[in-house]
Amino acid sequence: MIEVSNLSKSYGEIQAVDDVSFTIPDGEFVVVLGESGAGKSTLLRCLNGLTEPTSGSITINGDPVEGPRDDVAMVFQQHYLIEEMSAYNNALTGALGRTSFFNSLLGRYTEEDKYEALRALETVGLLDESGQSVGQMSGGQQQRVGIARALVQQPNLLLADEPVASLDPASAEQVMAYIRQAADERGLSTLASLHQVNIAREFGERFLGMKDGEVIFDGYRDDLTVDVIDEIYGTIETEAIRTEAEA
Repeated sequence: MIEVSNLSKSYGEIQAVDDVSFTIPDGEFVVVLGESGAGKSTLLRCLNGLTEPTSGSITINGDPVEGPRDDVAMVFQQHYLIEEMSAYNNALTGALGRTSFFNSLLGRYTEEDKYEALRALETVGLLDESGQSVGQMSGGQQQRVGIARALVQQPNLLLADEPVASLDPASAEQVMAYIRQAADERGLSTLASLHQVNIAREFGERFLGMKDGEVIFDGYRDDLTVDVIDEIYGTIETEAIRTEAEA
């Protein structure tokens, strides 16, 4: 279980996250919605320990988050892959937390870690491309390698920060489908931040709507009405949803 209590993060006079509280049961798939600057990325960075909150607390299974943790994995908007390396070797870097620095330099991983890398690549549909250089892959394929790397970490909590923001609609849907599949197969608690409402509604289970650093909506798909979307995003996004529904 993930419990966030009265979490706030400020950068000088800018309040990026403002007194946010919520609880996520084990295995729930949550999408964080909001415009750019709403506080989504800061919230996720606090959850994975990369950013220290100004106040409030985060616990995972009762243990406070006070820095990066091996049981919390992150899929980033920018892939942060080593393009000269194969998809398989990039996925293997998810096991660095279980491998000594010396062994990692020599590429010495346990048989279990090697199996996990292949299993993760199979989960994201890239087992046949495991030997391909990441630099030769499409953006969607690279993001799927990033998902595989996160899975090799063997996390209890999977975070995805705008994982499809730079992808075309078809690739975005494919990547989100693999994230959802991986979470379901492994029973992972998952938070994915998105700004594309239609994709969010297709793959999300529960939704947190953020605006100006605050969570202004916490509910499920049937509760995510046009009026709620209007409150989170404003009229432009709402009209786009209405137009698509009418089409």
